[in-house]
Amino acid sequence: MTILAVDGGNSKTDVAIVADDGRLLAAVRGPTVSHQQVGMETGMDVLAGLVADARGTAGLPGAGAADVGVYGLAGADTAGDTRRLAAELDRRGFATVGEVLNDAYPPIRVGTDRGWGVALICGSGVNAAGIAPDGRRARLAALGDISGDWGGGTDIGMAALGAAVRARDGRGPRTTLERSVPAAFGLARPIDVTRAIEAGRVALSRLRALAPAVFEAAGAGDTVARSIVDRQADELVAMGTAILRRLAMTRRDPDVILAGGVFAAPDEAFETRIREGLRAVAPRARVRRSPGPPVLGAALLALDRRHRPGSPGHAEADARLRAALEAWRPPS
Repeated sequence: MTILAVDGGNSKTDVAIVADDGRLLAAVRGPTVSHQQVGMETGMDVLAGLVADARGTAGLPGAGAADVGVYGLAGADTAGDTRRLAAELDRRGFATVGEVLNDAYPPIRVGTDRGWGVALICGSGVNAAGIAPDGRRARLAALGDISGDWGGGTDIGMAALGAAVRARDGRGPRTTLERSVPAAFGLARPIDVTRAIEAGRVALSRLRALAPAVFEAAGAGDTVARSIVDRQADELVAMGTAILRRLAMTRRDPDVILAGGVFAAPDEAFETRIREGLRAVAPRARVRRSPGPPVLGAALLALDRRHRPGSPGHAEADARLRAALEAWRPPS
């Protein structure tokens, strides 16, 4: 028996093939398969290639199907989205039995084995999702500006570019971002980055690569960079607070899992600001980084379908899978 686990975000896709006993047979990373980013047909073609690569690495027939598949996908935002994605995945035959859910939910399973909690996602964009002890779910729309969102690598990068341009032309305070922002693109001045984006020589999506430079500058004492990082922390607190209140978990002890590429930057002040902000609303909340990638959550959810939690062999399979995927480092 085999499990197919997919984490399809807005900037990358991870695919894992797992044995029924929790052994990791293969894991691969590729570009986004989000239908909102590249279209349904293209996204599914990319996913088909990644699944074939993973099956080949695992020594499985390329045209076969996993017994169980769990797909955490960006763009599974509404019931209609989820139905269309499920129908297309079923048509492609990646797994005999499959489940599609928004990619904000699997990190909850990664961070806690209680079956409920909250995930705060900060990758290329932001999102928040929660599962209450009674199974009720809540999630933000996470559609960017049109749903009131701010944050993630792209918005942090845009804020950094704007701050650098304003500092150089006299509209804002001086900041080391004046140098680090253009340097990231091999350019001399912040305005050169602006003009390169305007001319189409630099893709707007590349701004998300600036997030590590912003955190580095903030850690070195740059007040402008710190203000961007603080804004991101406060946005995540607002998102988490909304989910905690909607699911009536403020008086409980929820696990709040921080997931997404932005959290790769080691910044204790950033995490402390998030932790203190959430505990002001839910004093017993346990806030921590995700111990593994989101694809681990999809794999664990699939494993739960194969072995009911608490049944013989489940704990061993869970631990084996966690150890493998927490240690997995995709090629850069």
